[in-house]
Amino acid sequence: MGTVFTVDPAGTYKTVQSVASLVDDGDTVFIAAGTYQNQPQVSFTKNNLFISGVNGRPRLEAGSALANKSNGKALFVISGANCIVQNIEFANAKVPDNNGAGIRQEGCDLTVQYCYFLGNEMGILGGNYTNCRVTIEHCVFANNGSPNNPGYQHNVYINHIDTLVFQYNYTVNAIAEGHELKSRAHFNLIRYNFIGNLSSNDSRNIDLPNGGTTILVGNVIEQNESSVNSNLVGYGLEGLTNKAPHNLWVVNNTFVNRKSKGSFVQVHGSTDTLFVKNNIMVGRKTGGLFIGTPAVLDSGFNVISDGLNAAGFSNVAGNDYHLTSTSVCVNRGTRDLPMPGYLLLPTKEYTDTADFAERKTFGLLDIGAYEYEGSANTLGLSMNQFLVFPNPVQGRVLHCNENLTTFFTIQTLEGKQLFQGSFVKGKSSLGDIPSGLYVLLVGDSRQLLVVQ
Repeated sequence: MGTVFTVDPAGTYKTVQSVASLVDDGDTVFIAAGTYQNQPQVSFTKNNLFISGVNGRPRLEAGSALANKSNGKALFVISGANCIVQNIEFANAKVPDNNGAGIRQEGCDLTVQYCYFLGNEMGILGGNYTNCRVTIEHCVFANNGSPNNPGYQHNVYINHIDTLVFQYNYTVNAIAEGHELKSRAHFNLIRYNFIGNLSSNDSRNIDLPNGGTTILVGNVIEQNESSVNSNLVGYGLEGLTNKAPHNLWVVNNTFVNRKSKGSFVQVHGSTDTLFVKNNIMVGRKTGGLFIGTPAVLDSGFNVISDGLNAAGFSNVAGNDYHLTSTSVCVNRGTRDLPMPGYLLLPTKEYTDTADFAERKTFGLLDIGAYEYEGSANTLGLSMNQFLVFPNPVQGRVLHCNENLTTFFTIQTLEGKQLFQGSFVKGKSSLGDIPSGLYVLLVGDSRQLLVVQ
């Protein structure tokens, strides 16, 4: 087990910067709750780090220490591999190049959970790396962007990597013509998020400029009148330079266009497949429902209307897109959702804020991101202060930060149970579980677990 460092204004290490040069591979950094003002850039170069806020969510506020740094990049620059950042708020990052990020990813296989990114020029900015996966879940992004360089800074911007998993997040109101989510990853799994422009002058809700394979399942995607772009999802519009095939799968999402013009999905003319089923698409479509000429367009079982109330939402004015009992979407969906290697059938629903509920089907599958009576489903479990380490796990022994005797479950990212065990006085063996990325459930705690 690595060394545990605790950052606390009342402790030995009073700033994150004071421990960054001390950590080694596999170490843990806990940051005590509180507001840390005028934070400088901190670079983490070691691998397998676990960095987490404790006893609440610490807020790291950037100021002149970062803004005046000639080669400034971010509050956190993560260049080590297999690092996890959890339960931290990143705010107001600005640098001379106008792309100051909360987190700058410069190492492979980064996981970010339960973090807030508010008022930065970039929320998360990812680099170009092969054999790399970035997972972002249970995070909040709001009001990120740069008026000094409109259109080039975003709430989330992931560059050329292999895989992006983006789930259970709330990303809204990117400013200065930024996107709520932009990804150049070869494979994008984007599911069970709220992705919307509610009041700011953003651009697209989702921009996937280089094609590849993207799966959109169970998202709420909303555009408001102030958006400077007129389509909610763009795919391949800077050229299909990612690995073929170039397929976009759009299943059981709720699209709401409150703008007086626009279209819902625009794709590059050489896209291989556009698969669009079980979606609600309400609002104006003056540019057409879809723009582009994919080789295969498979569209059906969608509810499409210019009227925002046509789908039978619970409260359109309040942005509540659960279904009422009289909704035309109830029991109208199809389960014929084939895709090699991945189940497109929705199993969860987004719930505020940055969490999820299990989706329980009452009768036939409903259309849209929510099942009727879905608001009464069992809520997804939220993170508490229960922490496990080392994480990533390099051996097969797991410890917890409480001297507990309790059961735990390990699941795949898709929810399949793989292993059940128990902590005995804070320690447990993982048996022969294979290396991989999993979800660890302990009581009311849900955490990502990396087994190496």
